[in-house]
Amino acid sequence: MATPATSGKSQSNVRAAQALAKQKGLEKKAKTYKLDLAELSIFTSQLASLLQAGLPLVSCLEALQDQTEDQVFRIVIRDVRNDISTGTSFSASVKKFPKAFPNLFISMVEAGEASGGLAEILGKVAGYFESSVKLAKKVKSAMTYPIAVIGLAIALVNVLLIFVIPVFAAMFADFGAKLPLPTQMLIDLSNFMKAWWWALALGAYGIFYSVSKYVATPVGRRQKDLFLVRAPIFGNMVHKIALSRFCRTYATLMRSGVPILRTLEIVSSASGKVQVEDACAEIAKHVSQGGQVSDIMAVNPFFPPMMKHMVKAGETTGNVDGMMNKIADFYDTEIDATVAALTSLIEPLLITFLGVVVGGIVMAMFLPIFQLGAVAGGLQ
Repeated sequence: MATPATSGKSQSNVRAAQALAKQKGLEKKAKTYKLDLAELSIFTSQLASLLQAGLPLVSCLEALQDQTEDQVFRIVIRDVRNDISTGTSFSASVKKFPKAFPNLFISMVEAGEASGGLAEILGKVAGYFESSVKLAKKVKSAMTYPIAVIGLAIALVNVLLIFVIPVFAAMFADFGAKLPLPTQMLIDLSNFMKAWWWALALGAYGIFYSVSKYVATPVGRRQKDLFLVRAPIFGNMVHKIALSRFCRTYATLMRSGVPILRTLEIVSSASGKVQVEDACAEIAKHVSQGGQVSDIMAVNPFFPPMMKHMVKAGETTGNVDGMMNKIADFYDTEIDATVAALTSLIEPLLITFLGVVVGGIVMAMFLPIFQLGAVAGGLQ
C-alpha cells in the first residue's frame, strides 16, 4: 500500500515529466516558429529603444525575453542571446530562425553590424515594419466588410432554402393549384439543396482545394497576381500596395547601406508579387551591367510614369532612397483614399445585393398567396 509520501513523490515525478515533455515540444516549435509582422515590429522597436539607451545587446535580449508572453518566441530570443554570449554575431544568430526573422531584418542587422550603427538601423527597420502593419490593416479593413456581408447573405439564403421554404412548399401542395414559375423554381432548388447538400459541400471543397494547389504552382501564382492587379474595383488598390511596398523596402535597405543588388534580391522576395519579382530581376541585371534603375522602370508597364520620373530625379541628385520614401508616402495616401472610396461604394452595392436576393426569395414564396387572395376576391 502506497504511503502519502510515496504518492506525493509519484505525482511530483509525473508533473516533472509533463513539464519536460512540454518544454521539448516548445523547443521543437521554436525551430520553425513564424513571427507575426506586428509582433516583429514591436520586438524590433523595443530592441532599438534599449540599444539607443546604451544597454549591451545581450542585456537587451534578456530584458525582452523576460517580458515576452509567447513561450515559443521566448525560447527563440533565449537561443539568440546564448549564441551572442558565446561570440556569435547577431546576424548569424537570427539566421538560425529564418521563419521568425525575414531576410530584410537579417540584412539590415548585417549592415548595422558592419557600420557600427545597429541601434539606428534597427530603428529604421522598426519604422518600416510599423508602416507595413498599418498597410496590412488598411487592406484588411477594406476586405472584411464585403466578405462578412457576402458570408451572411450565403448563410441566410441556405437557411431559407433548407428550413423555411419546405414549410411553404408543404402548404402550397395542399392548394392543389399550379404554382407560379419563380415559386416552383425556388422549391425545386430547395429540394435539390436538401437532397444533395453533401455533394455541393464536397464540390465546393474540391474547387477550393484545386484552386489552392494550382495557385501554389509558378504558373498559377503568376496568373493569380496578374488577375489581382487587373481585377475590377480592387485591382487599382492591389497595384498601389505593391508599388508602396516596393518603394518602402527599397528605400529602407538602401538608406541603411545594403548593397543595391542585395537590396533588389530582398525587395523581390518580400514583395509577394510576380510583377515586382520580374522587375527586380530586370533591374538587377541592368544595374550589374552599369545601368540605372530608372532605365528599366521607363520600359516596364508595371511602374507608372510619375514613379519613373521621380526615381530619375533621385538618381540625378543622388537621393534615390529619399525619392523612394516620398513615392511610398504618396501611394500610402492614395491607398487611404482608395479604401475610403471602396468602402463608400461597396456598402450600398452590398445592401442592394442583399435586398434583391432575400427580397426575391420572399416575393417568390408569397406570390402564390397573393394570387390566391386575388382569385378569392374575384369569386366574391
